[in-house]
Amino acid sequence: MQVELDVQDYFYESFPETTKNFGTNDNRIAVETWEDWFNSWLEILHPYLPSAPGYEIGLRFTDDVEIQSLNSQYRHQDKPTDVLAFAALEVDSPHNEEMFASMPLYLGDIVVSVDTAQRQAQQQEHSLQTELAWLVAHGLLHLLGWDHPDEESLVRMLKQQVILLRQIGISIDIE
Repeated sequence: MQVELDVQDYFYESFPETTKNFGTNDNRIAVETWEDWFNSWLEILHPYLPSAPGYEIGLRFTDDVEIQSLNSQYRHQDKPTDVLAFAALEVDSPHNEEMFASMPLYLGDIVVSVDTAQRQAQQQEHSLQTELAWLVAHGLLHLLGWDHPDEESLVRMLKQQVILLRQIGISIDIE
């Protein structure tokens, strides 16, 4: 299984001076690391994936201004948020297996506000990298049809995020 990941680093490209305020000169996670993480995560999440030879995902790191605009436009909530996921597939739609047999399947886009992630990392007393991995894993689950309309489904989703992060060597406690 192969993942084609399109990483757009709007935040770091637009605000390089801001990253210095985060404690180190460069908090970015390398594109290759993200690719490795997504490959590991999709192996775990294989039962939730439509059959395809590979998968495509867009990942964008941005600031609170841009994510607030997207949140307002698509969710009608005029405030910044930490992560948005734009799934390309309808969960209950039939899939043309022949079409997916020869080309990668586009799962959708994940957008993360680094501004919000930094605040949350400080509140949770862990690194920005840990928070970014947490949020991106959450977004990936949304791309695959996971949702949390109630407390029970939220707990189930958070537990799955913990499993995904453990797979890449990050331990996080949700209790």
